[in-house]
Amino acid sequence: MALTTLDPTAALVVIDLQKGIVSAHTDSAATAAVARATRLADAFRQHDLPVVLVNVTGRAPGRTDNGGSASTFALPDGWADLIDELDVRPTDHLITKRRRSAFHDTGLDTLLRDLGVTQVVLAGISTSSGVESTARSASDHGYHVVLAIDAMSDPAADAHRHSVERVFPKLGETATTAEVVTMVEETR
Repeated sequence: MALTTLDPTAALVVIDLQKGIVSAHTDSAATAAVARATRLADAFRQHDLPVVLVNVTGRAPGRTDNGGSASTFALPDGWADLIDELDVRPTDHLITKRRRSAFHDTGLDTLLRDLGVTQVVLAGISTSSGVESTARSASDHGYHVVLAIDAMSDPAADAHRHSVERVFPKLGETATTAEVVTMVEETR
């Protein structure tokens, strides 16, 4: 479903645009997604709408097929630092997650509710993991979900496409960065 309206208190939630992850995604889709997420952040800030920047510093405990035990997972210095392009501002809200979803054990829901947020616009990396998990949680928490599909990227193009075409229409509205920015400017 395409974007139909922007709630009076919408928040932008940017997932995992941090140095360790973005540096591993050097393709043109990731570069474009970073530029568009930055454009969204600028538009939300200019219109005094909340901007939430999420990074990840760990993963779920236990074994997985692709990574062994979480207790052996060590991050290099600076890996979780947000990328410079986001130009973090004092008014931004920072959330650190240790799971795929930005809602799980982070206080994000409490923050958004305290700010009166009823709608979240999502952008970031990786579409089929952190973004999709956060979108599912946002929907489960009762937020109106908007997915800025050109402001997200995934290392697997087919996984990105699956999320955008099959999953996201079930969770909320989809839009381009330009459509979201236009809506922000027209309704503020």
